[in-house]
Amino acid sequence: MLEKTYDPAEVEPRLYAAWENSGAFAAGRNAGGEPFTIVIPPPNVTGSLHMGHALNNTLQDILCRFERMRGRDVLWQPGTDHAGIATQMVVERQLAQSGQNVTRRELGRAEFLRRVWAWKEVSGGTITRQLRRLGASCDWSRERFTMDEGLSAAVRRVFVGLYRDGLLYKDKRLVNWDPHFLTAISDLEVEAREVKGSMWHIRYPIEGSDRSITVATTRPETMLGDSGVAVHPDDERYKDLVGKFVVLPLVGRRIPIVADSYSDPEKGTGAVKITPAHDFNDFEVGKRHGLEQISVLDVHAKVVSADFIPKPTAASTVSTPAAASSKTWKPRDIWSRSRITC
Repeated sequence: MLEKTYDPAEVEPRLYAAWENSGAFAAGRNAGGEPFTIVIPPPNVTGSLHMGHALNNTLQDILCRFERMRGRDVLWQPGTDHAGIATQMVVERQLAQSGQNVTRRELGRAEFLRRVWAWKEVSGGTITRQLRRLGASCDWSRERFTMDEGLSAAVRRVFVGLYRDGLLYKDKRLVNWDPHFLTAISDLEVEAREVKGSMWHIRYPIEGSDRSITVATTRPETMLGDSGVAVHPDDERYKDLVGKFVVLPLVGRRIPIVADSYSDPEKGTGAVKITPAHDFNDFEVGKRHGLEQISVLDVHAKVVSADFIPKPTAASTVSTPAAASSKTWKPRDIWSRSRITC
């Protein structure tokens, strides 16, 4: 006897199970047909599907079912993404709530990874159940996870091959670094916040003269990693200084003055310090002019102990190299002024 109302929660799982058990979604059923493949954009294993996933997967499902009806050999490859940072956060939160009073480092890599994999099985199962409830006609016999050993080996093989063919190259670039989780994070995972700060004006002595050039910056603490000063090529105030060198205050490093359109003559003093290893814009300027990339922070975001950090001396002065200038610059000489900005 038919029910008065349609109950999808009762009907759809039964129909989907029949489809899946019959192998209706398996690749190879139309072995003689032209291959048609879609790799599902893998959802994060830590989460659950949202409306965006529902729309995206519905469109893929329509294409796959349509091509099957046309006689093509269709593979809709399902899988989930490891979402490393998010997964790590979830497992660390579980550790904190367990009352064990132990960190992941104290737990050890092997045990922590075991717990991560255990969480993946729980959370990943939620996503695949949701995809099945949507009616997604994936070939579940081929389900993969981005950290699967075979998949990782395939990725390495492809990237190594591309590198050997000259289609990839190795180079240094800036990343968003998380000093808590000790890992790089994507631009999408960075939360930008506007804060009130100060605009600092600092005098950089010109090599071989008593002149100086004043730079304006909101980040004076990064001056330890400065490797250049940039001025606009059309700025008449500094045209005679382009190509000359300044001596970096507090450190004594000899760095060039370069002409680059990145510098805004209307902003600050029109002269900006360039720290290629700690600012994305400075990184690009540094590449254009071959400036040194000097990292002054360690993985915990603390200033590193290195040769460019000045060591305490009996006299509270900073002297430039004798060959560079005859002037001795005292700390009060380098600070021009500062003002609060919003």
